[in-house]
Amino acid sequence: MKIISAAQITKGVSDLCIQANLILRQDVLTALKKAYKGETNKRAKEILDAIISNAFIAQKEKLAICQDTGLPCVFVELGQEVKINGDLNSAINKGIESGYRKGFLRNSIVKDPLFRGKSGYQPVIIHIDIVKGNKLKLTVLPKGFGCENKTQLKMFNPTAKIDEIKKFIIGAVKSAGPDACPPYIVGVGIGGSADYACLLAKKALLRKIRRKGLSPKGTVPELERGLLSEINRLNIGPMGLGGRTTCLGVNIETYPTHIAGLPVCVNISCHALRSATKVI
Repeated sequence: MKIISAAQITKGVSDLCIQANLILRQDVLTALKKAYKGETNKRAKEILDAIISNAFIAQKEKLAICQDTGLPCVFVELGQEVKINGDLNSAINKGIESGYRKGFLRNSIVKDPLFRGKSGYQPVIIHIDIVKGNKLKLTVLPKGFGCENKTQLKMFNPTAKIDEIKKFIIGAVKSAGPDACPPYIVGVGIGGSADYACLLAKKALLRKIRRKGLSPKGTVPELERGLLSEINRLNIGPMGLGGRTTCLGVNIETYPTHIAGLPVCVNISCHALRSATKVI
């Protein structure tokens, strides 16, 4: 049995908040550079250059990549052989507040969704999975709401064809248009229940982009590549001003579902897809 203190968790989450918000993920930065090299639209190329420069300046000057430092979503993989000495949820929330204060990051959370009130740093969104082993894996995903607001869920009939699903996913990106700061990374969840499809779509954003999916039949990677190609033909382009780079990657996660249903959720991320992970 491995014992992990609440203080360790708070410190780990605090550090992850600063890392995620100040340092753009390497896979995203690599994809942006590749897009820059392949972009033929002059204006789009200039915008991509500005986005890449912004990421370098943010890391160098220790500034937030984006002023919207998001609603932090924390994903926890808790090993069965781990004992938490203290309150896990409280430790995570304290870590978020500590990290956001240290990093001078915006406090964007209102406790009452209907009547609002003064914004603060917590409570945040926490997802916990129990896994084998004696380690604790923490991932912080600060999700800006310019892109989160473009989330779409559709409950398809189980007889729906792949082309219908593709049309829905592409339509979700098209309806987002320039509003969620393209180029996008598109997370898709297929299967489970309505709520679980939405969680899958968000988890898909944690995967490195341009990495093959996990379908045993190999159909999901093919679908990811096909969707990426079709989305980039929409000509939305960087910041919605046209060009061939509307999307940097499409990640799809699937899960078994009921015989009578086929939930599909699309969760879009802006070009500043930020997440950071630590294993204790």
